[in-house]
Amino acid sequence: MTAQIPSTIRSYYFPTLGSHTNLTLQTISLPELKSNCVLVKIHAVSLQYRDLYISLGRYPGKVVDNLVPCSDMAGEVVAIGADVTQWKIGDRVSANTTIDYLYGEVGPRTLEWVLGGEIHGVLAEYRDFPAHSLVTIPEHLSYEEAAALPCAAVTAYNALMGPKPVKAGDAVLILGTSAVSLFGLQFAIASGATVIATSSSDAKLAIVKKLGAAHTINYNTTPDWDKEVLRLTDGRGVDHVLEVGGPGTLEKSMAAVRYAGHVHLIGFLSMTPVPLMNVIAPCLLKAVTLRGVLVGSLAQLESINGLLRARPESTRPVIDKVFSFEEAAEAYAYMESQKHVGKIVIRVCT
Repeated sequence: MTAQIPSTIRSYYFPTLGSHTNLTLQTISLPELKSNCVLVKIHAVSLQYRDLYISLGRYPGKVVDNLVPCSDMAGEVVAIGADVTQWKIGDRVSANTTIDYLYGEVGPRTLEWVLGGEIHGVLAEYRDFPAHSLVTIPEHLSYEEAAALPCAAVTAYNALMGPKPVKAGDAVLILGTSAVSLFGLQFAIASGATVIATSSSDAKLAIVKKLGAAHTINYNTTPDWDKEVLRLTDGRGVDHVLEVGGPGTLEKSMAAVRYAGHVHLIGFLSMTPVPLMNVIAPCLLKAVTLRGVLVGSLAQLESINGLLRARPESTRPVIDKVFSFEEAAEAYAYMESQKHVGKIVIRVCT
């Protein structure tokens, strides 16, 4: 069962890594569709910091040769394999970043099937996906908004709704204004928590204030932001920290979290090293749970879609800028500039 589709498609790839300027457009033949797969016309792709690190050759994981980059997409089903029963032509879908991670805990094979790195990604006009790797896009979202969800939103959701879910009355510290940070802010507020947000930019803090942050801290003008967090929480500390900085911020996050609180380690945007004991000692002495967060499952992406349908406006993805397919390299450059607040999206097909 098929709609009218082309025999050749355009996609981007990296013949060599080291710079996003190596991104190259190619025309390739569309492969034959497997019986357990669906073919998706990709309407929008969103960028992650991981995509930038891969392009620069700094990603610590495996990267396939001649990589077709990017992991997050939204599109339209245009062809269905012979054994597929759960999808029909015209369905609006997005794929989980890790296509075979369906539910439960991560395992040793979780990272073997991550789009845009370990396997070829989605920066293409069309791509086939295993039928089990897709979810339906919420009706109220555009393709551009839906493309923002699979990695950033799932990571934030996995952090805050994981083993110890955030609840009404909790205090949550959100570091920075990346897409993961903004989704974490939105999910925390939707759960009834009080959010404290940090950034180096007052303009960016004004945006997160409009999104519902109760308190904002500029860490350039308030370098001891951990002490300010303690002041704002009457010395108790926050229940959860969405920690995207890594080595350069983890020590202060440990100081800002309450006894028996939770620090969710997601990224390493700040690479300033600190002595290891400066992290280990407060982790032990305050009984803090330091948890590494590795993306999330298809089931969690489904749960996010349920949350977005229930809270359609307060959880609407924040899109900073949309680039055309021909401007893909410019989208990478814009991400490298770190001027954005929220998601950078590439519109592939109209």
